[in-house]
Amino acid sequence: MKIFIDSANIDEIKEAISWGIVDGVTTNPSLIKKAVEYFKNKSISFTMEEYIEELLKVAGIGHPVSLEVIGNTEDDMLGEAETLFAKFNNISNNVIIKIPVNPEIEENGTKHFDGLKVIKKLKEKNIPVNCTLIMSSNQALLAAKAGAKYVSPFAGRIDDFLRKKIGMTFEKEDYYPEEGLVIDEKVLNDDGIVSGVDLVASIKEILDNFNFDTEIIAASVRNARQVRELAEVGVHIATIPFSVIKDMVKHPKTFEGMINFMKDTIPEYREIFK
Repeated sequence: MKIFIDSANIDEIKEAISWGIVDGVTTNPSLIKKAVEYFKNKSISFTMEEYIEELLKVAGIGHPVSLEVIGNTEDDMLGEAETLFAKFNNISNNVIIKIPVNPEIEENGTKHFDGLKVIKKLKEKNIPVNCTLIMSSNQALLAAKAGAKYVSPFAGRIDDFLRKKIGMTFEKEDYYPEEGLVIDEKVLNDDGIVSGVDLVASIKEILDNFNFDTEIIAASVRNARQVRELAEVGVHIATIPFSVIKDMVKHPKTFEGMINFMKDTIPEYREIFK
């Protein structure tokens, strides 16, 4: 499984890449806002173009970086996608354009398929797309058929949705489903999805059935246990917050083992390193 860091903070990206386990980066407007506030608090100024250029350089060649459009019409998203790719892909040849699977905000609106139209047109222009805000297997299937290089199901947000639906109180970092929780599929979701990881597994099965080249980026990852379960279902990529990646390497028995090894090292063994 590839690991992308879900962050727009250059300091976090630089450190995570130094660990040797990061294969790419995903950003979105919310993450960029958070990163800008972080650096402004450190009295570091920059233009947005300078910041994105530096981010792409830090990620480096071979590490895809997702940059998201902000429009919600076919014309706006297509123009923004072409602008982002033209402005920034020459930095490290690693720009991926994030397009929402459905940019409409109203049930009876007219733009439900504008995202898919844009994905198709960008595919024809050889501009790679990460289709974002995937909340169902059907959406992922449509995005793959339209030509998305990546689809990003939001595992954590689906967990939030399902917990709220059954009236659970929770912190979003909590694991879901809770141990011992009996899940009534009919109560939770019409398509039988019972967790965010279950959604990812369903999408993987569908894409594998028809040999799509599209890769799945499991997004909205909330904790290390979720990462482990995503790896078990064989997801291609998980995009993980900096804090969760740090949690993945920790275990109390590992700390205990290090203390014991250091305590038990005899002087004769130390001498061979001098």
